[in-house]
Formats: sequence, structure tokens, C-alpha cells
Amino acid sequence: MKRRDFFRKGATAAIAVGAIPMIATSCASTNDMVYDRKNDKWYHLGTGKTGTNSRKKTDEYDVAVIGGGAAGICAAVAAARNGSKTVLVQDRPVLGGNASSEMRVHLNGVNNIKGKAERETGIIEEILLHNRFDNEQEAFPVFDHVLYDFVVREPNLTLMLNTQAVEAVMDGDKIKSAMCWQATTETMFTINSPIFIDCSGDGLLAATSGAEYRTGREGKAEFNEKYAPDEADGWQMGATLLMSSKDMGKPMKYSPPSYAIKYTHEGGHKRRKFAGFHEGIWWIEVGSKDDIIAEAEENRHKLMGYLHGVWDYIKNSGKFPEAENLALDWVGSLPGRRESRRFIGDHILSEKDMTEHKHFEDAIGFGGWSLDEHNPGGIENISEPPSYFHYHFKEVYQFPFRSLYSKNVSNLMFAGRNVSQTHIALSSSRIMATCALQGQAVGTAATICSKRNILPREVAQKHINELQEQLLRDDVFIPKRNANDPKDLAKKASTIFGSSTSSGDAKKLINGISRDIYGEINHWQSEGLSAEIQAEWESPIYLSSIEIKCDTNVKRNIMMRKDSKNDDLYGNSVPKEMLKSLSFEARVRGNWVSLGKITDNRTRLIKMKFDSVKTSAIRVKMMETYGAENVKLFEIRCYA
Repeated sequence: MKRRDFFRKGATAAIAVGAIPMIATSCASTNDMVYDRKNDKWYHLGTGKTGTNSRKKTDEYDVAVIGGGAAGICAAVAAARNGSKTVLVQDRPVLGGNASSEMRVHLNGVNNIKGKAERETGIIEEILLHNRFDNEQEAFPVFDHVLYDFVVREPNLTLMLNTQAVEAVMDGDKIKSAMCWQATTETMFTINSPIFIDCSGDGLLAATSGAEYRTGREGKAEFNEKYAPDEADGWQMGATLLMSSKDMGKPMKYSPPSYAIKYTHEGGHKRRKFAGFHEGIWWIEVGSKDDIIAEAEENRHKLMGYLHGVWDYIKNSGKFPEAENLALDWVGSLPGRRESRRFIGDHILSEKDMTEHKHFEDAIGFGGWSLDEHNPGGIENISEPPSYFHYHFKEVYQFPFRSLYSKNVSNLMFAGRNVSQTHIALSSSRIMATCALQGQAVGTAATICSKRNILPREVAQKHINELQEQLLRDDVFIPKRNANDPKDLAKKASTIFGSSTSSGDAKKLINGISRDIYGEINHWQSEGLSAEIQAEWESPIYLSSIEIKCDTNVKRNIMMRKDSKNDDLYGNSVPKEMLKSLSFEARVRGNWVSLGKITDNRTRLIKMKFDSVKTSAIRVKMMETYGAENVKLFEIRCYA
């Protein structure tokens, strides 16, 4: 057929198709025609033919995770690694949520307790280490791709980008399906799963399921919260729009756009400071006392205006001569949101749970960022401080599993800022690395639900020990909860010893505590390299895997920062303490045989799997770290 004959008379629309299959859609006009060059035939859209793709698809998964921020990534990876066929649905073209290149918020965690960090481990640490290896230049657009690589390499995990879960289809008190619209392919996906996890922040899927939720601030009396307002109101912490600038080496002019909102700082509170303005100002923030989701586009427009108004003030007020050579290098267009819906679980975490360090039998992780209540009006209320207060914790607090599943939708869990908590509790736990620990917990719990054919509440009531033990094995730290896995054969060893010791004790490697904390040493450290650790059993046992936890210095943060800090609290490279090369051996009938070798380790939790052997001893030889003179271990485990 000639090109001039492509548009056929009478066809409402025509689409040229080469080797790709014809696309059919039930919502197309019966007059819409598509030409298949390969077969030299015309077809009506909507009728299709055998073997073609449809723009309505249905997929089945064991676990469906909605939202691809830190919480959602950790939930999906945890579920997939523990054996569940998992889908991760993300409504943006990139992963990372507020930490992505679209918003560029630091992926903060506990950060600083008594001047020392207590960094989160588990999957979130693995992500940050992955970034330190593959993104030395600390570029946010590259971080997007680091996260993409981290997710797509999981064999049990399907990633769907540019896809929003828009509606829950219910079967009684359960979500039967999630209706998901993929904008790039114009396809409506029906995702069926026995377990849904909403990590999307705003929680649209959870809301359409009828899951109970709260918005706004509780009054002091409801939860006896010291830092809550006297009376409940609708205020929610605002969204922030960030920017960054570049020193051009010469004076740079700036003219604000038409929508800029003039900023003078007249009447501004003294705590509205401009330190580090070249990397963005977090208090360019707009909150809401009503429906912050419905106001999102209006607030985005305002924030763009406020941002350019503040930059105009910095560049042209004459008060910042150090800004003369600066020019805007990147300006955000998607505000990073702090708060909207908070879904109700069997427990609503409140201020005193944190400040009084309540012990939870169902603890699954921890937090420790300060209670950080922002001015509800944000930049529209400049006479008040941008942040009302910081209540700094002296030690980390526990986070309970009962705040991570829905009270009234039986197969729904959540992780992130939308979990079951008060507004004041949110002011601490909304920090992304804390949300990531929640994500790993619900992803792991989902696999227990799948394997046992149960619902999340039953995990809390009957299988919480199983959940905690798996999280501890996967390198999540749960405060004041020691690991005691009955399947760990290292605990049954008659002796454990090191080739040399400069601090600690090799016996500490089986005490169930995988970091030095509360002033106690829980490690063994060699004196120089190379070094060995050896475990012996009185009677031979069968083994097929060895797991060790090495040192990555959890007292020092490794998150990517715009200012690339490198001091006692922040590191901008791979931790020098981490073990790089090691080998594993087993004694079989009196002879040492090799089980495997790792020459470029990139994780704190190191796993070596091998064919089952009958052995009376194992030996781990450690040859090199990433710079430290000694090697330090916190745990060794052995499994049949």
C-alpha cells in the first residue's frame, strides 16, 4: 500500500503499525481503523485479533505494593526476597518518592542520638551502600537509576512505573483487586492479590477501599500529648519545593517569572534563616487546614511562586552579596509532601509511646528523628518560626506492627507517612529511613500471610515472633529485642574463636545483638588482617549456608546529601570498615574444603550458600576491608 493511501476514507482515525502487534481497546470507536503493515490488512480497533495485546489486562500476584518511595521499595523487595511473587506500582517515572530527582529530599533517618548516629540497617542500608558504589558523584538523577537497578534485579519482583492505583475493588472487608491506570501505555490493569500494601503516602487505594483514616491535628486531651494543640484542628504539615544553584564564576542576573510571589522577609521570624540557601530552603512550605490533597495543584502553583520570590530576594535585595555569581541550576516542579491521610490500625502510635519509650511486644523497627512540628501555615505565616520545636530523643524508640495494618480492611497493610499514628507522632516517624523499616516489616509480614494463608492481624496476634526473627535475620535492628532463631546452628556451636582479638569477644557473635548499643560491646574485632573466625561443633552437622554481619559503622550516616558532608557524623563514600574480601571453609572428615569466596562484597549482611555438607567446623577467612586496618563482625549464623 502506498503512503498516500494510508488514511482511508470514512475512518475516524488511523494508526500505522509495523512489526508491533495491533493494539485493541474496547473503548475505541467502531470506526477507528488500524493498518497492520506486516500483514497488509486493516482492522477495527476494539475487535482485535488472536494474539494481540489488549489495553485492559489482569495480573495475579501474591503481594501488591502501591508506591515506590523508600517504604514501598523496601516492602516490595522484602516480599520478593522472602518468596512472594510481588508487584510494585509507582505513579511516577522514577522511584524514590521524596528522595528522587524530582524532589531531592535527603533520605534522613535517626541520624543523631547524643551526637552519634544509630543508622538503620536492613534493605534501606543496602540501598544507600549500593548508591555509594554506583553514584560516587552523588547525582540525584543517577540515584533514580540506582534505585531502578536495585528493584528490577529482583527475580520475584515486577515493577510498573507511570502507573497509579486509582480504585480498590472490594469483596466484603477485603480488597479483591486494585484498578491501576498506566498513563504511558493507556492501559487499565486489574491487579489481583490476597495482600495489598499501600506505601503511596496519600493512600488513594486504601481510601477507596473504605479503610478508616484521620487527617489534621489531634487535641492534647485525646492522647494526652504535650506538644499537640489545645483543640483538634484540620492543619496538616505542608509540602516543600526545593531548588539548587550553581556558581558560574561571574556575576549572574536574575529576573523572576510572572508568577513569582514577592518576598521581603519583613515581619519574618528570626528563625527563618537562609543558611545553605544555595541548596534549597526547606521552609518554602505550604500547609493546609482542609483537604491538602484536593489543594495540591493550587499549592504547587503557590510554591513555585514563593520559591522564585525568595530567590529574587536572595539575588536582588542586596543582602546576600555571596549570591552574586549564583544561578539556578535546578528548580523542583513537584513538591515533597509531609502529611495527608493517616490510616487507622489496631494501635495508633502517639507522642508518649515515643517519649516514654514504650515497649511493644510487636516491635518491628525503630525511630529517633526529633518530634518536629512545623508551622502549619508554612511560608504564608512568616511571623511564626518555620518549625515550632524539636524534642530530641536520648535513645531510639520502638515502632509496633499493629500500626501497620488496617483496622477495618482485613488484607490491607501500609508503610510510610500514612500509617496509624497521631499528627505529633508523624512529626518524627515520617522520616524516610524510618518509613523504610516499616516497609521491610510489612513486606516480610506479607510473605508470612501468603505462606500461611492468613491475614495481617493474625500475624500480630499469633506469628509476631516469626516476623521479628525474620527481620532480625535480615539485618533489621529492633531495640531491646535479641535474635533467638532456633534454626541458627551457630548458637549450638561448642566454641567460637578468632585468630586474633583487639576488642570484643568472638562469643558475642551469637548473642543476638547485631550492633554496639546502650554502652555495650556486641562485636569481635581482629588485630590486623588477614584474620579468621572459627566455629566448632562437638558432633558433625549438616550446613548449606553461612551468614555474617560485618561493620559498616552505623554511628555515621551514608545518605546522599547536597552538600556532600564528610565528617564524624556523615560519610560521602563507602564505609572503610566494611569487609571487602573473604572466603568460607568447612572441615569435612578432618580436611578443610572451600565453600566459596567473595572478593567485592557490597553489603553488611553477607550470605554464602553452598551444597549441603556434613561438617564439624567452619572457618571464615577475612582478607581485606575498604580501608580499615582491622575487621569487625557483629554476628555469625549457620543454617542447614
